[in-house]
Amino acid sequence: MSEPLYRIVGYRPEHRAAWKALNEAWLHEGGFRIEDKDRKVLGDPEGQVLSQGGHIFIVEREDGTAAGCCALMAMDDGLGFEVAKMTISPEARGGGLAMRLLEACEARARAVGAHRLYLETSSTLGPALALYARFGFVHLPPQPTPYARADVWMEKRL
Repeated sequence: MSEPLYRIVGYRPEHRAAWKALNEAWLHEGGFRIEDKDRKVLGDPEGQVLSQGGHIFIVEREDGTAAGCCALMAMDDGLGFEVAKMTISPEARGGGLAMRLLEACEARARAVGAHRLYLETSSTLGPALALYARFGFVHLPPQPTPYARADVWMEKRL
């Protein structure tokens, strides 16, 4: 049997349940609690991300099921986007899909004239930190955050 093919697509309303489930799964896997900000963004991606000028990308298998996701959340300064809620389901990891998601995020951000990508993460997420560094993110000093788990701040200038 051949490996499944994946494509990155823009969020559609039928992705809502998968968006929430994929994100809740990585939070639980990482040993994190679901915080108030998580509940807002996961429960209302249209209102909390898309209607605010952001974008959501979904990794779909060839059969249309979601295997990953990532959001670009418009930042208040109007100059960039926060890369948020990025995950690849365990069975789809290791094939470069996370890098493809970051490439899609950067391409969209550049297309709309953004000056930077920003993210907040946890120092316990070693593979994610390595991915971000390979992609050109650099560390920032601590920033205000709504997340108890966030202890690493990074950006990539575009």
